[in-house]
Amino acid sequence: MSDPLDLDPYAMWLHALGEADRVFASPPDLDRPVGGCTYCTPESELHILGGDPAAVPDDLLGHFMREVVNHWDADQYPVLWRRLMPRALRYWGPEGNDTDRSLELGHLGQFGARFVDWPAPERAVVEQAFRALLALALVDGRPAGDITDLLEGIAHATGDLEPWLEHIAGLSGPAADAGLVRIAFGWATDLLWEDLQLSWWYDGDPQAIAAWLPTQRARITTFATHHPRCKTAADALIAIDRIQAGDHSPWSYPYSGKFLRLAP
Repeated sequence: MSDPLDLDPYAMWLHALGEADRVFASPPDLDRPVGGCTYCTPESELHILGGDPAAVPDDLLGHFMREVVNHWDADQYPVLWRRLMPRALRYWGPEGNDTDRSLELGHLGQFGARFVDWPAPERAVVEQAFRALLALALVDGRPAGDITDLLEGIAHATGDLEPWLEHIAGLSGPAADAGLVRIAFGWATDLLWEDLQLSWWYDGDPQAIAAWLPTQRARITTFATHHPRCKTAADALIAIDRIQAGDHSPWSYPYSGKFLRLAP
């Protein structure tokens, strides 16, 4: 299922939500009451999780998405996610909650809800929503770390980073250019400081990002030319050149443990 690329990112997002509601309209049934760690999730809340997905309160939904995978019955865990997915997408969206999306999305990975094994129509509409979420994140001015955390979580859920790098590279317009410059600078400087880590995706390889950054050099150069006072763009180009040359960072590492002593 293709994205409506002629729409703005928020319209893409609304379209994706409508498709998710349609595909998940008849969620899979549970064959027994929800099983889980009753120390962390009371029986009363397990009962709610097994009922109407629309009746699950936001705080309980968030608890489910953040709770460690092995606190749930393994065979039920993917089913619960599939039942709650339209709710989860809204939770991650622009009107949702301020959460650690990389952690929550990561629970869809191979050692969790095994998203890659879901029925193809369900995967397609969820990935469509992921593309819309990334488009919104790139253009709405949020900090680079918020964008990269979202991208990491999506890559963890789907088991692959490259398609999502290609997706953000394909988004066009001044706001998308600015967002790409911000994340390129953040990633490039972290790579030079050997500080780029994928926080929750232990199988992810930061070298995929190192290989991708030079492919965006021309776009960043154009942005820098049009915005000659933008230090972020200028520094991103310096950092990418240093990465390609195998050189060290021209900037001091900011977390070296050396602090200014304030006068008494």
